[in-house]
Amino acid sequence: VEDIGWQKYVKDGQMAGTTGKNKQIEAFKVQLFGQEYSGDIQYSALVENVGWQEFVSNNSVAGTVGKNKQIEAVKIQLTGEMSTKYDVYYRVHASEFGWLGWTKNGLPAGNKGYGKQIEAIQIQLVNKNESAPGTTDNSFLEKEAGIIYSAHVQDIGWQDYVSDGAIAGTTGKNKQIEAIKIQLDNLNMSGDVKYKARSIARLLDNNE
Repeated sequence: VEDIGWQKYVKDGQMAGTTGKNKQIEAFKVQLFGQEYSGDIQYSALVENVGWQEFVSNNSVAGTVGKNKQIEAVKIQLTGEMSTKYDVYYRVHASEFGWLGWTKNGLPAGNKGYGKQIEAIQIQLVNKNESAPGTTDNSFLEKEAGIIYSAHVQDIGWQDYVSDGAIAGTTGKNKQIEAIKIQLDNLNMSGDVKYKARSIARLLDNNE
């Protein structure tokens, strides 16, 4: 945890991390104990500016240490006989969203595209096909693909990016847009956005 480091192990649905302190989880480790069946527990982290990492298992580190990068979502799953006897349920506490719903068996929990840090996590084994420890609503929030753009405005310069129909530039101030930048955001497929501008100076030079 940010500014804290590695916490002590907790188990069986107890909370790891913090709430109400605005501290991001940067890495986590999970292991099985006292298991009666063969198999492992695997887990992966969605890391800020990195994306989904490969699954690791059995007390290996998911996330990063010493890089000040927040985890935004996680996946956890069982293998071998353990996966036939138990479901592994988990949920996360994300900044501004609070506790999200429980999910299980390798599905993502957290958020993608919103940039909200995970601050706490709970993990619990449940006998196969038994009920979740709580609500399963809104366990993973993913922002849809969109478009962001910024205008360079007379006497102002580059403005902050806006998105999805918001105004770039000004109205009622008689200030011209001198340049524009456009890019896709939260893209889950291949493709680009192309754009061009035509200046009044060029129009006058061409007598158009």
